[in-house]
Amino acid sequence: MKARIRRQLARSKRRIEARLQRPPQYDVDDQPVLGRANMRYEISGRQRGIVYGGVGVFLELAKQTGLVDAIDRRLKLLKFHAPYHESDHVLNFAFNALCDGHCLEDIELRRNDEAYLDALGADRIPDPTTAGDFCRRFRAGHLRLLQAAIDEARRKVWAKQPDEFFDRATLDFDGTLVPTDGQKKQGVDIGYDGTWGYHVLIGTLAETGEVLAVVNRPGNRPSHEGAAAEADRLIPLCREAGFRRVVLRGDTDFSQSAHLDG
Repeated sequence: MKARIRRQLARSKRRIEARLQRPPQYDVDDQPVLGRANMRYEISGRQRGIVYGGVGVFLELAKQTGLVDAIDRRLKLLKFHAPYHESDHVLNFAFNALCDGHCLEDIELRRNDEAYLDALGADRIPDPTTAGDFCRRFRAGHLRLLQAAIDEARRKVWAKQPDEFFDRATLDFDGTLVPTDGQKKQGVDIGYDGTWGYHVLIGTLAETGEVLAVVNRPGNRPSHEGAAAEADRLIPLCREAGFRRVVLRGDTDFSQSAHLDG
């Protein structure tokens, strides 16, 4: 942090402390405390701001870890780049979610936000219709290729960690119910608690909290379904990355006798 910014933050902290230490003023008119400011709003011609200012940092992180290059190298869904690449579409979905977007239509809000586009250094981003067309091109094999691209970037990040980081990798597996408002979506069903949606299998690395695997399943599927296959994929990933010990962890549903010997 620059010294100038550090001094600004220190001055701000001192002003707040002094403000809170002042005794309250009791007005004779007995009016509420809130709403006494004479606030005026102006639209700046030069300065622009967005609530999700960190989105530019996430883009830089994706570039520096090699995630952007890995996606474009492994995932081949477009015959022509006019002008978007595969990584543009994938990151468009990710940034929409990071900016509290809940559906494809929310991308249109980002697309019409000048400050957002400037933060990404882009003239435009894919609109919801183009994004939906990209989604429909995906098959199960493409999802595995995308996961492989993410794992490639993940291993580069792991490689920069200290030696003690590789003492142990604890792989947690669990299912989580994800409700949905649409009853016509592919694969939705009713979960054990009446939730209408999906029962997603999630595998995480306990030491860092990062999600290593996400497997979408209908809401009526058992919690442990597919966990063994994901464990078979993640164990070699951790071994090749340099972890000296790999521990699998889950509740009793995940203790599947058919796979324990393996």
